[in-house]
Amino acid sequence: MRVGRRGGRFAVSRGKGFQVTKSVAVLGTGMMGAGMARSLLRAGLSVAVWNRSADKARPLAEDGAVVAADPASAVEGADVVLTVLFDADSTAEVVGGLDLGEDVVWVQSGTVGLIGAQRLAGLAGGAGYVDAPVLGTRKPAEDGKLTVLAAGPTALRDRVAPVFDAIGARTVWAGEKPGDGQRLKLAANSWVLSITAATAQAVALSRGLGLEPEAFLDAIAGGAADSAYAQAKGRAMIAGDFAPSFGIDGAVKDAELILDAMREAGTEDRVMRALHEQYRVAADHGGTEDMAAVVRAFGT
Repeated sequence: MRVGRRGGRFAVSRGKGFQVTKSVAVLGTGMMGAGMARSLLRAGLSVAVWNRSADKARPLAEDGAVVAADPASAVEGADVVLTVLFDADSTAEVVGGLDLGEDVVWVQSGTVGLIGAQRLAGLAGGAGYVDAPVLGTRKPAEDGKLTVLAAGPTALRDRVAPVFDAIGARTVWAGEKPGDGQRLKLAANSWVLSITAATAQAVALSRGLGLEPEAFLDAIAGGAADSAYAQAKGRAMIAGDFAPSFGIDGAVKDAELILDAMREAGTEDRVMRALHEQYRVAADHGGTEDMAAVVRAFGT
């Protein structure tokens, strides 16, 4: 794993034959993609956007993006194509019909799992392919403060550096092969899903024992057991505020991908199986809500 820094952002030095990235096509402007597109625009890049539901793409025109009618129009003339779609199937459906060309780099930022990453790499054709899922939710995407977990050939790293510098606070290079970024993302998301569900369990237990659940958050505040994520998600659970920043449907999907990876790795998966069931039960109440709604699966 390689991590480098330049100007407060993580990147690598430029070598010979460097091709300047000036234009980016963003395919998928939902919860994450819209914020990433705005971050690219703030960085001075030319941005074309497309989304299956056009109403989610149109507001980006006010920020300076070109709103394309279809994916082929969006990628025409782009140096980098950034896909931010829900899963491997939706990404393959969109990109499979495109001829990206040898001068284009495709940055695939969805969480698609190990099999999905290999499948999508096979659709790149002659284009460069960088596996680059991100850590962060809606607000970091809007602020350009995501963590990019990237994997791809060393020769492509300078090409994608302007994109990663715009959307992220740092880039961690996890390897050079398709799927290396997904491996790191799945490990990180196993922690995210675990700590969110554990917070829900503690909030529900506090209520069940007749306590104000804020007492639990106050008890861990500032100590070794505290985390900003537990505080943020815990307060959302207590308030019943499930406006999505990381959808619970995405949590269910990612738990399934993590289970697939755990089976491949040969690691014990009983905890993740239990977490998957909790998120699935909660998603049945409202799949578009934030993952904090997992608290409902604990009886509150």
